[in-house]
Amino acid sequence: MTDVDHRTDHRTDQQAGHRAEYRIEDLAHRSGATVRTIRAYQDRGLLPKPERRGRANVYRDTHLERLRRISGLLDRGYTLASIKELLEAWDAGRGLGGVLGLVAEIDGPWTDEEPGRITRAELAGRFGGGPDDAAVEEAVELGVLVRLPSAPDEFLVPSPQELAVAAELHAAGVPLHAISGHLRELRVQVEHIAASFLDFTTEHVFHQYLDHPPSDEEAAEAASLVRRLRPLAQQTVDAELARAMRTLATRYLRDRLGAVTAAVDDDVPGEGAGRAGTGRPCPPAREHVALPAGTVEDVRALVGPENTAAFIRAATEREVRARTMDGLVRGRP
Repeated sequence: MTDVDHRTDHRTDQQAGHRAEYRIEDLAHRSGATVRTIRAYQDRGLLPKPERRGRANVYRDTHLERLRRISGLLDRGYTLASIKELLEAWDAGRGLGGVLGLVAEIDGPWTDEEPGRITRAELAGRFGGGPDDAAVEEAVELGVLVRLPSAPDEFLVPSPQELAVAAELHAAGVPLHAISGHLRELRVQVEHIAASFLDFTTEHVFHQYLDHPPSDEEAAEAASLVRRLRPLAQQTVDAELARAMRTLATRYLRDRLGAVTAAVDDDVPGEGAGRAGTGRPCPPAREHVALPAGTVEDVRALVGPENTAAFIRAATEREVRARTMDGLVRGRP
């Protein structure tokens, strides 16, 4: 009998003035739980004891509803201990509607990005004929790709932006295994940031709702706060990442150019040098200096090919002037 048949039979029972009754095997079939699980829930106080009728145990729709509610909370990551507290609050007369609304709010999307789909052929095209089976398996393990049982040659892409970044890095010459390794490392760091933000907001905003089973009104208020604060995490990380990249990229490039600037420093013409017979300054002598290929690539990626030479020249001149000023200050009596 299907669930639709059961609902029809249940309406018929109600119309006839009867309440639906189940044996434990029937309850297990209706709820999707095993008989062993139902008995374990009873032992832990999550599920009311059945009615005893002679030598048989009789379960009602209240048991079925309770089992479905427990299953829904487990799917959302709640522990049996926390579920028991929520159900005790429910039994005491406080509804779970607000709490479930809060759970739904937190479980909702934390980004405006829409998932996409990609076929195996399209994936190969994006990665220049790859990725191979091992790379695909690693992407599935990381959740970058999700298999679709109904379409073996197609994948769900939870974050098309993340996949696009991987394709661009691969096109720039980064091996796929290096991209996967970097993503694993990045996730650890980002999860640390997320945990820190949650600890911060819990301490200063949500603690008043989480030290007891909240009422419907409190849960609705907390859900409203989640909606307001949700974008702040990403906005803060975006702003701080931009600041850090600007600061660290400049510092990194300056360090990589340090050897070059030291060599140029020895060849800077002295003050007062001029074009013979004219009294006008001579242009600095042009000399070709070999730069490491990696340094040039870093500069090109940062400022673009058309600005690479000007950036290196400006960075070099700034470093030379800074060293000259440092020397003058140190030489003061």
